[in-house]
Parts: sequence; structure tokens; C-alpha cells
Amino acid sequence: MSLKDSRKITKEDLEAKLREIHGEVNKAVDVARPALSAVAVAVGVAVVAISFVIGMKMGRKKNTVIEIKRI
Repeated sequence: MSLKDSRKITKEDLEAKLREIHGEVNKAVDVARPALSAVAVAVGVAVVAISFVIGMKMGRKKNTVIEIKRI
């Protein structure tokens, strides 16, 4: 809106602009959604793998060794 165009902003103007912005955001989300789901799966697999490795190391440290000898 320029300085020469001094008309008031109406409800319809706001609604039209918000619909335009909403449409652009929806397009961006639709484009990014497949990549986002792939990243989420990769992060989930990494968390499970790291938890497994840490659990294995903790299990080795706390593991008791018992020797049985025949008399």
C-alpha cells in the first residue's frame, strides 16, 4: 500500500492476504514433508542404536563373573 492509496484496510483485505500466506505455507510444508519424515526415521534409528551401545557397555561394567571350581 502506498502513501497515495490511503484507503482503509478492510476485513476482506486481511482475509485475502492471510489466505495467500496460508497457501504459500501449505505448499512449503508439502514439499518438505517427505524429507522431514526421512530425517525423523533416521533420528529414531540413531537413538535406538546409541541406547543399545550404551546399554551393552553398562552391562559389561556391572556384570559379575563367577568361577566354579570342582573340589
